[in-house]
Amino acid sequence: MVRIEKIMDKRGLKAFIAFPSSLYRDDPNWIEPLYLERAEHLSHKNPGTKHIEWQAWVAKKGDKIVGRITAQIDTLHRELYGEDTGHFGMIDAIDDQEVFSALFAAAEEWLQSKGARKITGPFSLNINQESGLLVDGFDTPPSALMTHGKPYYAAGVEQQGYTQGIDLLAYWMQLASLHFPPVLIKLMEQARKKVTIRRLNRKHFSEEMQILRQIFNSGWQNNWGFVPFTELEFATMGEQLKLLVPDDMIYIAEIDSVPCAFIVGLPNINEAIADLDGRLLPFGWAKLLWRLKVRGVRTARVPLMGVRQEYQFSRLGPVMALLLIEALRDSFAKRNIAAVEMSWILESNAGMRTILERIGAIPYKRYRLYEKQL
Repeated sequence: MVRIEKIMDKRGLKAFIAFPSSLYRDDPNWIEPLYLERAEHLSHKNPGTKHIEWQAWVAKKGDKIVGRITAQIDTLHRELYGEDTGHFGMIDAIDDQEVFSALFAAAEEWLQSKGARKITGPFSLNINQESGLLVDGFDTPPSALMTHGKPYYAAGVEQQGYTQGIDLLAYWMQLASLHFPPVLIKLMEQARKKVTIRRLNRKHFSEEMQILRQIFNSGWQNNWGFVPFTELEFATMGEQLKLLVPDDMIYIAEIDSVPCAFIVGLPNINEAIADLDGRLLPFGWAKLLWRLKVRGVRTARVPLMGVRQEYQFSRLGPVMALLLIEALRDSFAKRNIAAVEMSWILESNAGMRTILERIGAIPYKRYRLYEKQL
């Protein structure tokens, strides 16, 4: 028998967060997230909870946890897509359809009680955080702030009546293989007459972060499932980036002194925490800081990139993206970073996919977002 328990207190939340560590114990590509980061993510310290209401459950057989799931209502999403939307997320379970069925039944019942009839996911907790179910690329570890999964998860979700909404792609780029074909170099040289690439100004960090937010919200507004970043969300993200990202890993493209595009490079924190088992105490903090600040990591991720909507269908839009990638490449090279993940990219974003593939990046992971009508 499968028993479902609603998470109601800190003890339950701790067990919810800890469950994947036992499930993935024998997976060589699993990287245990930092418990402190996961706990804060699922607390009022996550600014997304200002507009997201969520509930979590675990599935048990006897006294043993065998699965988990969340359900969410995002008021910002409802403002854009209707009052009948809802989401699921953080699905992990043993290979047992009875467990999947029980977990989704609990999540869907709760969502229906909130008026939801259109369900999408998985999100942790919305599309601007960890998104998608890994369906291809299980043979490599996840990069920072990306999800991992089991190959049987897709079947477990689909047997609950969920179908593909859209796929997200992660691209892998060896910097030694990064090249700009002559035709792109010519376009980039022409664009330099109009486009200025500059670093983020740390003296005006808060203002700069809001500029990035405005560009992101403009550039992504017509994408599948888009939900805008709030000022508080981007400000909180900025405080985290300030600690983790050097000045020369955030670049802004300007035309006539007006910010029009940006890119953010993030040292791959997962590389630095791989052997910490999710713990920062007693010595995890010191190891993490030393690996990030002194020894350095050899991989990175581009988690954020945006071009204002008005430039996306012009020649300047994709060329600004190329100029930003070029600037970030040089910053990576100074730190002996050998490879970078560009993620995530909507499968339908043919323009950006073409750019990445022409300069040497290859798609190596695929994440699926599902949908269901209740």
